[in-house]
Amino acid sequence: MGGVGSRFRVYNSGLTSVDAPNVEDANKRENPGTIDELHKKTKEVMPVNFEGGKLIVNKGISNHFQMSHTLTMSSMQSGYKLGGTYIGTKQISPTEAFPVMLGEVDPSGNVNCNFVHQLTPDVRLKAAAQIQECKLTATQGTVEYKGSDYTIAMAYAKPDFSEKSSVLVGQYLQSVTRRLALGAELVYQASPRVPGGEIAVASGAARYTMDDSEVSATVSPASFHICYFKQASEQLQVVAEMETSFRGMESTGTIGYQVTIPKADLVFRGMVDSNWTIGAVLEKKLQPLPFTFALSGMANQAKQQFKFGCGFYIG
Repeated sequence: MGGVGSRFRVYNSGLTSVDAPNVEDANKRENPGTIDELHKKTKEVMPVNFEGGKLIVNKGISNHFQMSHTLTMSSMQSGYKLGGTYIGTKQISPTEAFPVMLGEVDPSGNVNCNFVHQLTPDVRLKAAAQIQECKLTATQGTVEYKGSDYTIAMAYAKPDFSEKSSVLVGQYLQSVTRRLALGAELVYQASPRVPGGEIAVASGAARYTMDDSEVSATVSPASFHICYFKQASEQLQVVAEMETSFRGMESTGTIGYQVTIPKADLVFRGMVDSNWTIGAVLEKKLQPLPFTFALSGMANQAKQQFKFGCGFYIG
């Protein structure tokens, strides 16, 4: 569905003047984004492996609406899904327009839908719902306010209506300097399964950005997560990630990379972790046709697990 947004790109060929370096601009603090996007750069480099065969067909119905057909065949999951994407007419930037509505349904009646709307330049609304076997099983609503150098987000989720459980999440991320951002998250859960009927967990977040690299970390009473992103060259990106569980007293380290070859319309992502898992995904655009061919492979020699996937994307 990502191809729909490409029509909003605007290329400006006009001449711009270059001013002398400004000390105030160099030290100016910008909006740090949200805590949910703290590890985004690292996650985008890591390969998303799949098993079996996958066929995805994207069809543009109009300038604002697109349909997708997904056919999956594997030992874990097989079936067909119909998806739809609507992008509204409220233009926020050359690459963003709102509202955005996404939906996906399968023949069993399982439905996933998402809604995103930019009410004002500073306020964004998000909503998500999940239906399984024709029953509403989960909902979530989020409100984000982006200031000049900080972001506040509030989310409310009610994953189980029968048990009357709910989750409230509050997030705050502040740009302390031009490179350093610090934040905190508070998660409150009310559920009959929780001892005492309710629980609250606080966690901290930090990100330090350099010219061509970035370090981000989150820490809570139960876990520690740190990521490193490095733009080694125009074609190569390298990342490292470590997740530690204090309760399970175990850690997992992962190293990943992405190689982009524009002249060949090829993207290769690979990873290896401390559990002896090796994975890679290759995507090749078959120009001038709107086709993309994908190969996925994952292996764990210690567990004797091997997975292979082949995908074909149209549109």
